[in-house]
Amino acid sequence: MSDDSFIREVNEELRSDKAKEFWSRFGTIIIVSAATIVIGVGVWRFMEYREATAAAASGDAFMSAVSLAEEGKTEEAIAALEKLEAEHGGAYGAMAQLRAASELAKQGKKQEAIAAYDVVVADSSADENLRSIARLRAGYLLVDAGSVEDVSSRVTPLSAPGAPYRASALEALGLAHFQAGDLEKAFAQFETIANDATAPASIGQRVTIMLDVIAARGGPVRGQADAQRPSRLRLRADPMSGNRRCSTDLLASGWRLWTTSPA
Repeated sequence: MSDDSFIREVNEELRSDKAKEFWSRFGTIIIVSAATIVIGVGVWRFMEYREATAAAASGDAFMSAVSLAEEGKTEEAIAALEKLEAEHGGAYGAMAQLRAASELAKQGKKQEAIAAYDVVVADSSADENLRSIARLRAGYLLVDAGSVEDVSSRVTPLSAPGAPYRASALEALGLAHFQAGDLEKAFAQFETIANDATAPASIGQRVTIMLDVIAARGGPVRGQADAQRPSRLRLRADPMSGNRRCSTDLLASGWRLWTTSPA
């Protein structure tokens, strides 16, 4: 036997001994780790499947309830939405609560609708956007069904500069002050929106109307130029007193529609 062959055989024996030693020391750990990975992946995929199945079931239940509402079966729709909220929770649960509140508002059950919106607001696990919508809709309903403080407690958290729903929150506050007869505070809210270039156009149009209403009622006016321009509101003479009064029929058209619209 040559020296090279002998050296190779020795090296192979050493490698074999090291492999056996390594496997005896770490083999069990390797097997357990591999099994844990396989089981973990299996559990993860199973949980994904369960979540997808649950989401699909919630989606089907939500759409079924919406169909009932669209068919005019309001009571059945509300019952289905409340069941969905109780059994499923999560995003669909919050959406179901919002839709149920909208249906209650359509029926004129404002206090029940407000309570339903407040449930969404209080749910810390609900999507923040849905909670903000619930705050606003409760606030708009409270313009007619509550006090300025009631409205403020819902929408003030949304009125900070730069907040996505700032204009809507300020509008609700302005309407609440207007309903309470405080034209100065109402004007301040509406003027802030009018001066905000980022405010949605639809809100800007309603605010312009409200500023005209306030001016027609003897409240503050937006500068001399605004005071001299013709009012956008329909004015009519009062044959009994000779005074001119402002028709406020448009007040009901904006926020009441929004508070009862579907989620």
